[in-house]
Formats: sequence, C-alpha cells, structure tokens
Amino acid sequence: VQLQASGGGLVQAGGSLRLSCAASGRTFNSFRMGWFRQAPGKEREFVAAISWSGTDTRYGDSVKGRFTISRDNAKNTVSLQMNSLKPEDTAVYYCAADSRTALINIYYFRPSEYDYWGHGTQVTVSS
Repeated sequence: VQLQASGGGLVQAGGSLRLSCAASGRTFNSFRMGWFRQAPGKEREFVAAISWSGTDTRYGDSVKGRFTISRDNAKNTVSLQMNSLKPEDTAVYYCAADSRTALINIYYFRPSEYDYWGHGTQVTVSS
C-alpha cells in the first residue's frame, strides 16, 4: 500500500486546511485509517482514526471539535478537515493504514498499530 498525503501549508491561526491522503495498492476499503502528527522534538501524536465504512471515528483530545476525518472508498482517499487552527497544531501530518483491521479497536491511537505510512505533509500555523 502506498499512501500520499497532500494539502499542507502555511495558515494563520483561526484558519482552515484540508489534508488528503491517496491510497494505492491493496484493498483500501478494508483498512482502518488514521492521521498522526509530529512536531519537532516531540513524539508522534494521534490525531484521528476512521473505520472502513466511515461510520466510526475517533479524535485526539487536542483536536476534538475542530478536526473532522472522512473517507471516500470509491476514490481511495481519506481526508482531514482542520478548522480553527492553532499554532500548536504546527507539525508534520502523516496518514497511516492498518491493513489488519477495518474497525476502531482499543488500540486505534497507537502508531505501532498501523503498518503503512505516507511521507507526511507540513502544516504550519502562524500566530
């Protein structure tokens, strides 16, 4: 599975960005998908996850109510709509796929649960 994230950029605080992740290779619609982020000097942080059908989602506490994850299985894409951005949202954002499960289980927030990763896209929020 190849994952390609796009949509990052520079935005002012309070603004919005929409990240997209295009998947190719194996059967995308049977995978749980996730977004993570990593700021300089910090560990990779869980942002959001979505089940194969798109009906079950989870969010990290720091983004809850501001970010929305969605997917289009017909187009093999997963998106992250980011609103009300804050300077602390600045990071490299990665999309990830867990090919071993389609569901949101109790480990959905662990980076180690995802076996495919994209290269990341930089999001910078200025104050």
